[in-house]
Amino acid sequence: MSRRINLFANLFANLFALVIPALTFASLPASVYAQTPSTPNTDEAAIRRIVQQVQDAWNTHDGKAFAAPFAADADYVVVNGLYVKGREAIERGHTSIFTTIYKDSRNVATVKQVRFLRPDVAVAHIEWNLEFKVNGETRKGHAINTMFMTKEGGKWSIAAFQNTPVQPEGR
Repeated sequence: MSRRINLFANLFANLFALVIPALTFASLPASVYAQTPSTPNTDEAAIRRIVQQVQDAWNTHDGKAFAAPFAADADYVVVNGLYVKGREAIERGHTSIFTTIYKDSRNVATVKQVRFLRPDVAVAHIEWNLEFKVNGETRKGHAINTMFMTKEGGKWSIAAFQNTPVQPEGR
């Protein structure tokens, strides 16, 4: 009988030694766990910084800075359906519009959603509100933009960009 008690006591002690640390670890708040260098929060913040960079470049009318966060081979579809391929073409196009129709424009971005399709691929939906002048008259444009972002070598860039105007209701 005493042998059974010792066996039971040893089994209980071993089980206790395994279960209590596991329960303690599981009950710790998530904030004490080590984070990986790339978490959705830091990646989302990086994507939001890219949107801010695009907005800032638009508002300073800098075609080179506007194109900088795009991948070298980015796909870009503008509001009229024109398809442009590559960062250099995006830069040339924006340098042109920043010295003509949009030279006195202001564009404000509101990130509506960032969704991660994979750890290295995200889609962001951005609402844009544009003010510009035509013959001295202020005009406004409203668009929704979809950016597909990819992460390579730890850095996010815009791989594809689709811009669609939002028509005022009743039109």
